[in-house]
Amino acid sequence: MKKIIITGTSRGIGYAMALQFAGAGHSVLAVSRKMPKELLDNPNITCLAADLSESAGAESIKNFIDSTWQHADIVIHNAGALLLKPFEQITADEFEYIYKVNVFGVAALNRVVLPYMKKGGHVVTISSMGGVQGTVKFSGLSAYSSSKGAATTLSELLAEEYNERGIAFNVLALGAVNTEMLREAFPGYEAPLSPAEMADYIYNFALTGNKYYNGKVLQVSSSTP
Repeated sequence: MKKIIITGTSRGIGYAMALQFAGAGHSVLAVSRKMPKELLDNPNITCLAADLSESAGAESIKNFIDSTWQHADIVIHNAGALLLKPFEQITADEFEYIYKVNVFGVAALNRVVLPYMKKGGHVVTISSMGGVQGTVKFSGLSAYSSSKGAATTLSELLAEEYNERGIAFNVLALGAVNTEMLREAFPGYEAPLSPAEMADYIYNFALTGNKYYNGKVLQVSSSTP
C-alpha cells in the first residue's frame, strides 16, 4: 500500500482519485482549500486544508509528513486555477495568481516532499493539452495554458535532476474531461470523458507508469473542444 498526496481534491478528477486510491487501501493525503464530507469521513484519507499558492500551504504538508508518514510514495499535482479572459484585460495580479497555483505551488510542494521520497517514487503533474507545444490553442486562456506549459517543462527538468535517486517525474496532458473547470473554459461543451473515467486512468498510471516512463509528457486526449 502506498502513501499518496493528491492536490485539488475538492471536486472533479482529484475528488474521484482520492476515493479510488482510498478504496483500494492506499493512504491518501487530500490537499484542497475545501473538503467534501465523503473525503473527511473516509478512514484512509487525511484531509488537509491548504492553499498552495501561499508558502504556508506547502509547509503544512511538510509538517504532516514529518510527524505522521515519514515518507511519501506518489505525488499527484492535480490542483489548478483557470482564467478565461482576453489577454489585454488580464491584470498583473490575475496573471500572477494563475502562476502561483499552477507553477509555483507545484514547485513548492515538490521542494518539501522530495526529501521524503525514495527510489521508486513517482511525481505526476496533471497538465493540459493547451500547455503542450504544437497543439491547438484557444483564445482567452493565455495565463492558464502558458502556466501549464511551465509546469510541464519543470517536470522534465526534475526528471533529469532526480534520475540518479530513482524518482520519476511524468506529465499527463489532458484533453477534454467533463469537469466544472472545462465548463468554465468552454461553456456548453460536453466532453466524452467523465472525471471518474479520467481518475481511473490516472490511478493506474500513478501506480505503474514510472516503470515505463520518466521525464515524459503523455497526451491523454480523445477530444478537445
